[in-house]
Amino acid sequence: MVSTQNNTVSRSKVDITGVPETMLQTLYARAKESRKPDHAIYDGKAIEIVDSLDYDFSLADKDLAMGSGVIARTIVLDKLVSEFLKKHKGAVVVNIACGLDTRCYRNEGRYKGWYNIDLPETMTVRAKFLQEDGPVYQIAESAMDGKWADM
Repeated sequence: MVSTQNNTVSRSKVDITGVPETMLQTLYARAKESRKPDHAIYDGKAIEIVDSLDYDFSLADKDLAMGSGVIARTIVLDKLVSEFLKKHKGAVVVNIACGLDTRCYRNEGRYKGWYNIDLPETMTVRAKFLQEDGPVYQIAESAMDGKWADM
């Protein structure tokens, strides 16, 4: 996504607004935390994506409560998922309303399948930055519409 040509960096723009846009804020919070020497979580994929985006993260930079909440939630969910996968070898994980969550990469090799589900516009953005195919799959459906469960 980021290419250098004549010492200039080309970044990808994303055209997303409303609720789906919040995934960029949470992504940024994880990348920002990961860059700290004493990081509480490390998300290399978040850093890669943030570095490849042409997006104004200044609001996320100022919202310390949001950033702290994202990191706290990431710590808790990473621990819960890790514990679950230890007990249930070869489990299938369904990540509803995934946004740009990269937990599947932090748990790589510990599950049989991982299904990321979110709105079509969200999954379009996700596909730009995360090329996922077996055992990680993308389902572009609303989590509120149960038809994704029949896929």
